[in-house]
Amino acid sequence: MRKTFQNPVFSISAIIILILVVIGALAPKQFGAVSERLFLFTTTNFGWFYLFSVFIFVLFLIVLAISKYGKIRLGPQDSKPEYPFFTWIGMLFSAGFGVGLVFWGIAEPMSHFFTPPFENLEPQNEQTARVSMGYSFFHWGISQWSVFTIVGMMIAFLQFRKEKNGLVSTAVEPIIGQREGVKGVIDTLAVIATVMGVATSIGFGVLQMSGGIRYVFDLPNSVWIQLIIMAVLFVLYSLSSFTGLNKGIKWLSNINLSLCLLLLIFVFLTGPTVFILNAFVLGIGDYINLFVSYSLRLTPYLGGTWVRDWTIFYWAWVIAWSPFVGAFIARVSRGRTIREFIIGVLIIPPLIACFWIATFGGTALYHDLMLGTNIAEVVNEDVTVALFETYQYLPMSIGLSFVSFLLIFTFLVTSADSATYILGSMTSRGSLHPATAVKLTWGFLIAAISAVLLVAGGLDALQTASLIAALPFTIIIFMIVIAFMKMIRKESLPPRRKRKGAE
Repeated sequence: MRKTFQNPVFSISAIIILILVVIGALAPKQFGAVSERLFLFTTTNFGWFYLFSVFIFVLFLIVLAISKYGKIRLGPQDSKPEYPFFTWIGMLFSAGFGVGLVFWGIAEPMSHFFTPPFENLEPQNEQTARVSMGYSFFHWGISQWSVFTIVGMMIAFLQFRKEKNGLVSTAVEPIIGQREGVKGVIDTLAVIATVMGVATSIGFGVLQMSGGIRYVFDLPNSVWIQLIIMAVLFVLYSLSSFTGLNKGIKWLSNINLSLCLLLLIFVFLTGPTVFILNAFVLGIGDYINLFVSYSLRLTPYLGGTWVRDWTIFYWAWVIAWSPFVGAFIARVSRGRTIREFIIGVLIIPPLIACFWIATFGGTALYHDLMLGTNIAEVVNEDVTVALFETYQYLPMSIGLSFVSFLLIFTFLVTSADSATYILGSMTSRGSLHPATAVKLTWGFLIAAISAVLLVAGGLDALQTASLIAALPFTIIIFMIVIAFMKMIRKESLPPRRKRKGAE
């Protein structure tokens, strides 16, 4: 453990995060203002780079999955998957985007419904409802997961096939060579991006919980409530970190997925079921038809900030998350083929996400369109109460709210617990069993930076933090793609199976 604390990646990244925490605590308004200026600089000048990069990542993975290299296993060629399929998907879902989807599953389509993505659309009509659903599918579809897939695939390949550590710097060794200083900078950037990305997601969950508490129990939605929730979370995920990957995180992931399915089935059956199915199928069709135009959409001739506030933010958010989520899905994906890994990570979670949005967002849209409710107006006033406002028009609304509180809380604990494990590994030279003290250190720093961002500006500060951290890491992901292709071409392909009856 002493060697870990002497590791420059650990000490430098921890000091940088600690400095940000202290500055944010002492001068929250100034901290928020500087973050906002950096946010505007990165999005104005590099928004195109985020869009183009993620589009290229999707194309790369599709080509790789159907190529001859798809048969190569992430581990010895005779290895088998370490976790059952349901548990594997549960872990992907929990670590990847579970709490974000619960937050935005209704809030995003209703936000687009109230403020359309295109200037020629009228708010709150049938055509705008259709566009809002299709755009929500796009934001939670394969583009988002392509970033996680690339990073996770390379780390799993290194750890289980090449028996090397899973550090990001090791993933780009074919490009940069054995330059220890450069590798240290890359690993430090990965750690900082991970902390800021995780803090963004946890902040979303805390905001939603505090908004739900205000809505259901009529308590004030104050920063102090948010800080109390954050403190309780810190205690719980610190306790969970003692149990390790195969106990706490595994159990919580199964609980998360089970609660998700329970809520999903209940809302699907008690909501406008036929409307949900129609919206899901139509939304998938619109998503496929408009994928390229949405992927590369910018507005240099019209101006406006919609693409920056939504698509560019989402891509920056997932890029900032990618060192953590990629390392985590790599850790639980030993023994799967590259093709199975890409299909499993790139297709199944997005399908679940789209059906979730169709069910919850579709229910809210149906009530506003067909029954004359005003969910969109309420969401426009306070995005954190979208889920709980919709529950008011469903049976057992109080019970649904309590189950949702539990779901959000377990998602937050799982995400933070997983993040402390991955950050511990990243700052322990890739160890698969980082020391508990190291995990607790990162747990404290994640909680502290989340609290500072909430105090400094709430949702806006959380968004700016993830965008700033993501920019340099986008370049690193391109390096990972090039390095992976260099390595995979040197691998021996598994022999083809002979067809029955062939001599």
